[in-house]
This record gives sequence, C-alpha cells and structure tokens, in this order.
Amino acid sequence: MRDLSYSKFFYVLAVLLGSLSGSNGLFAQGGNLHEQSKIYQAPIDSQVKEKLAVWGDQKFGMLIHWGVYAVPGIIESWQICSEPWLERPEGISYNDYKKWYWNLSSVFNPVNFDPDQWADAAADAGMKYVVFTTKHHDGFNMFDTQQTDYKITNGPFKNHPKANVAKYVFEAFRKKDFMIGAYFSKPDWHSQDFWWDKYATPDRNVNYDIRKYPEKWKSFQDFTFNQISELMHDYGSIDILWLDGGWVRPRETVTDEVRAWGAPIPEFSQEIDMPRIAKMAREAQPGIIFADRTVHGPYENYQTPERSIPETKLDHPWETNMTLGNNWGYVPNDNFKTSAKVIHSLVEVVAKGGNMLLGVGPQPDGLLPPDALPILTEIGDWLDTNGEAIYGTHAIDNYHSEATYFTANDKNTFAITLLTEGEEVPQKISWSGNLPKKGSSLKLVSTGKKLNYTIKEDVVTVQLPASVRNAAKAALAFSYKSE
Repeated sequence: MRDLSYSKFFYVLAVLLGSLSGSNGLFAQGGNLHEQSKIYQAPIDSQVKEKLAVWGDQKFGMLIHWGVYAVPGIIESWQICSEPWLERPEGISYNDYKKWYWNLSSVFNPVNFDPDQWADAAADAGMKYVVFTTKHHDGFNMFDTQQTDYKITNGPFKNHPKANVAKYVFEAFRKKDFMIGAYFSKPDWHSQDFWWDKYATPDRNVNYDIRKYPEKWKSFQDFTFNQISELMHDYGSIDILWLDGGWVRPRETVTDEVRAWGAPIPEFSQEIDMPRIAKMAREAQPGIIFADRTVHGPYENYQTPERSIPETKLDHPWETNMTLGNNWGYVPNDNFKTSAKVIHSLVEVVAKGGNMLLGVGPQPDGLLPPDALPILTEIGDWLDTNGEAIYGTHAIDNYHSEATYFTANDKNTFAITLLTEGEEVPQKISWSGNLPKKGSSLKLVSTGKKLNYTIKEDVVTVQLPASVRNAAKAALAFSYKSE
C-alpha cells in the first residue's frame, strides 16, 4: 500500500501543512520532551572514559535532523504517531495520512545537498562535534542500509553522486576535525516488525504483544543490530552512537520521569539487546560513546536533557540539546533564536558542567536555511575571541552570581557576564565570590586588555571603559587567578 501515488493529495496537503506550520511552531514538539535521567552510571572502559573526556572539552556541537519530513516542513516523524498531543489536518483519515507520509520518499530529492556547507557553517559557529540523524522514528534511512528499501538511495536522489547522505556528511565534518556522532532511532515505525499492519498503531510503542510473537520481535532486534553494524563498519570512524526513542527500553528501567512523558507503557520489555549491540559497536569502534537516551545504565555514557538546562551544576557528563528555531527539522518561517540567546544558553550550560548540542534542520533541497547562517556566524565570532573561557574548561562549585557565570581551567578562572539584549552596556560590572587573587590582573578574554577592578566585602566591581562597552556583544568574559 505504501507505493501508491498520491501526487495531487501530496501537493494539496503539503501546501496546507506549509501554511499551518511556520513561525507559530504549531508542529513543534511539545509535551513530549525527554528529560535527563535521574541516575548516572559511569563507564568503566578506559577508552570510553578517555573519549568522553575529549568530548567534554568540545562543549558545542550541531545536531542535524533531516529526512522526508523536511519536504512539507513539518515536525519530524511524530504526526504519523496517533497520540493525543499531536494534531493533523482536518478531513484526512489517519491511514490516508500515513500513506501520504510514507510516499514523501518518492519526492524527496535534495538536489542541492551540500554537506561541506553544513560543516563550514558549524565550524564558523565554533562547534566541535556533530550528531547526524541516520534514521528517525519514521524509519526513513539517510544512509544506504541493506536491511530495507525505505532509504534515501532508493528514490529520486538515488543517482546523485552523494546519494549515500550519511557517508558524505560524516566525511565533510571529519575534514573539519569534528567528532562524529550517528543519531539512530531505536523505534522504527515503518518496519513491519515494529508497527505491524495486522494491528492498529495507537501510540509510539510496538503495536503487538511481543510475548505472543517473540519471533517477530527477534526479527526486529536483528534488523536493528544489522543496521547499527552497517554504521559501525561502513562509515568510517564514529565517536558517538546517539540512540533516541527512550521508550524502547527494558521494562525494569522504566522510571518516574519516563512515566511523566504521558505515553502508554507496555507490560512487556521492548529490549533491543543493547549488550549485543554494544559489544559489536565497541569492537568496530573502540571507545565509542553511547548516548542511550534516558535509559540509565552502562549505555547512557552521558545524559541528554531536551530543550532545557539543569537547575544546578552536575558532576557527571551531560549535554543539553536544543533547537536554533522552534523545531528540530526544517519548518518554513521558523523563529530562530538570536545569537545572544544561544550564547547565553551555552555559557550557562558550560558553567554547569555540560555540553550544548544545537539543532539546525536543512531545507528539503539540501542546504541550510539562509536565515540561520548569519546567526551561526555571530555565535562563532563571539567564540573566536572568547572561546578560552568555554573550550576545555570545567565547572566550579560557585558557578553563578546573578548575570555572571564562572568556568575554570588549570591556569585561570573565567567570569562571563551575560549582557541584556537591547540595553546599553553598564560602566561597571559586579559579581560576588570567586575573587581574583590578591595582586593578580583581570583581563578581558576577547582582547587581553587589563581592566581596573576593586574588591569590597566579597564583591568584585570591574570598570568598563567606553572602548569595551561599545564593542561588547552578548557577553563579556574576564580571566584572572582566583583565590
């Protein structure tokens, strides 16, 4: 049924969806955010610990969601999931909608696909690692898997010299010395071994009782293993396996935060056999980091709070993932955050001990949205001159004083004061705690210029000359020796 032609239906629906989505974020994912696990289990593999330490120094990465959902510019995958928080256009049956969605693969033809543009933009933004969506929940593969025909290399793009998209994305970012992450969805709603046409698809979970059909679930486990094996063996060096779809998990790992998602929880375990996958992956890619999102245990080497920043400092590895716009993937007329907003979030994340992964969704033609590029450049301009206070730093206990956040490395403590957008930079900036050592100089990180300061009753006050105030953007970073 998925090979039916719906060209006229596609056109009308795409126009409708394009007009409905846009800047109001109607199709932005809400009420379904994956918050961080409350339990962390540190890895014991020395190679994993070593790579995790390198990753922790990178601080800033790009998450790229791209798939058939970019064609009409709608929320990635989720509208084919029948849950109450989701909306679809009126007058279209659920089954017809799914048929239309599956058929997007027949028109997804990103003829301007330019992974070097993506890598250049990420490098210009000061990013150091990338996580690319090899497959989202809808099951459409952005790599040349041999396990299914539902893939980018089996449609109108198949004869393009870079049709095996993931391969060329990873190559482009490796040329920029990025760490490479492969996003992979554990659920696969296109697979007959996950959403079986014999039954309805009421929610995100497998739609049959795997206790009744264990051979069918074993087939899905093998399918998942084989796809991840392809990524581990055929796509060069991979540093991170970023596994999404945390509801596909052992039943015994279901916690209160998982129940808080509001999605139904089956009585049986949706276990894909992570020990088998992990053994294979680490034989192929020694030291690879696993981010099995929200599934606390040996395969969640760092935690991934979604669209949020933890309230306080965390002493184990974590990564906030948030969007540049309202959406993970491409949506026409999306509202992008200002560069200052992104910088402020990055500073807070780093001060609390984490990394930040910023989502940018390419257009259906294969290029990044032009409105996103100057924002990324502005972020990079700030990091070019202030990156010493971000990269390779660690959190300290007293990490925050009003609008000022603190980081440190082996040489210096850094104070980074966030500037309010649209307001004049004050002549003086103050913070409490984290005092400069007596007799030490306090410098502006961006220029190395020494600044006058005073200390009174545990409060540091820095004098900002006009030259500094006039050139200030987003945040001011200071370096000094702390007591």
